[in-house]
Amino acid sequence: MVPDEVPAVVPRSARFTEARWVAKYRWAALAGDLAAALIGVSLALVGRFGAQINLGYVVLGAVLPIAWLGCVALARGYESRYFGTGPEEFRSIIRAAVGLTAAVAITSYATKSEVARGFVLLAVPMTCLAAMFGRWLLHRQISWRRFAGRCMRRVLVVGRNEQVTTLRRHLEERPADGYVVVATCLPRGDAFEEPEPERLGRTEMDILAGVDQYDVDVVAVAADPELTGHSLRKLSWALEQRGVELIVSPGIVEVAGPRISIRPVAGLSLLHLERPSVSGGPHLLKSIFDRVVGGLLLIAVAPILLVAGLLVKLTSRGPVLFKQTRVGRGGEQFPMLKFRTMVVDAEARKAELVALNEGNGILFKLRDDPRVTKVGRYLRRFSIDELPQLVNVLRGEMSLVGPRPPLPAEVAQYAIDDARRMLVKPGLTGLWQVSGRSDLTWEESMRLDLRYADNWSIALDLLILWKTARAVLGSDGAY
Repeated sequence: MVPDEVPAVVPRSARFTEARWVAKYRWAALAGDLAAALIGVSLALVGRFGAQINLGYVVLGAVLPIAWLGCVALARGYESRYFGTGPEEFRSIIRAAVGLTAAVAITSYATKSEVARGFVLLAVPMTCLAAMFGRWLLHRQISWRRFAGRCMRRVLVVGRNEQVTTLRRHLEERPADGYVVVATCLPRGDAFEEPEPERLGRTEMDILAGVDQYDVDVVAVAADPELTGHSLRKLSWALEQRGVELIVSPGIVEVAGPRISIRPVAGLSLLHLERPSVSGGPHLLKSIFDRVVGGLLLIAVAPILLVAGLLVKLTSRGPVLFKQTRVGRGGEQFPMLKFRTMVVDAEARKAELVALNEGNGILFKLRDDPRVTKVGRYLRRFSIDELPQLVNVLRGEMSLVGPRPPLPAEVAQYAIDDARRMLVKPGLTGLWQVSGRSDLTWEESMRLDLRYADNWSIALDLLILWKTARAVLGSDGAY
């Protein structure tokens, strides 16, 4: 064992003290789900029956909260490995809502009892929304604590040098996920090029010794070809006896969970990687969603568009709208619309400002661009200048959510792999919008665009739209 920046070893008695957050989180989740069910049932009773509530529905209203907790438990909503992870917790709530609705329908049919559909259609969705809000509050609280180094799962990473380095970096970049690497197991001949928490040998006995010594909660195997099959199975048995979780990283990056599944084939558990959705029904559904929601948003922001247009027209010389050629899905070019936020001769003056570029190397950006008008600064700060792109969405040239719409000059510099970002329509917002906007490097921006193109879904679109509102209000990276 070669120590290097060895972390403080937590005594075993303290480990159980630290693990109390799991029990507290579970009780808080139970209390939140119960409160959500009571709120949903109460609103449904009042909304459906008013003051004329019969005894039967009072009894049903008392049973539903208990049934709701059972459905959430069956949907794995109280498993500690999902605490604070966000998406999986929310999926468990949605699955529980679907399961409760089905259970009520089946029970009503089997007992030939008449249950008012209006009551069920009010109670279950309201319960689901309230429970998701409660989980969101819990997720926020535990995220703050994890950024302070609390409520973390202690991880021992096993693998070769490069794989261990990659896995450690990914875990350390996301402290909100709740993993902290306290030790690594490498082949004794491998040298680490950077400081590490603690380096051990890599035999099964070394791994188990490290687990016991550092009170490890999770052992993460990082795509190690020498630790597979029966060896990995024996290790899982030994860790199971110690109450330690085993996770295996297949080494596949930037692929979302819904595209990955484990299926038994010929007595083996094989990892299947589904192809990304690039055509057919999902894209038709996305197109319908874009046009419907885009049309509603255009109606909602019409007053803002009118005021912004008048301010642009009255405060500077030139057209109200700025049209710029961008590249869409499949390489098709289209005129993207924006409110004009710069002086009329902005493009002519760009050459004299190139040396001051603060963008990501390929995109030209300046925090204090002298070509931006006074009104334009406010429009850019709150992304109001981009609202006319809702017209592009209605035309089918853009999507509400997607990769950043590139310029033809950018596309000309794409590598072969980079062109995959054009498998989907560019978006009014996207992962790039909620992850730093202009503060991202070119490589980071491209990585986010490729991640979206490979893993998009309606659920991801809704999450990005929600986060966009927060990013716009915060105006981070907008200049």
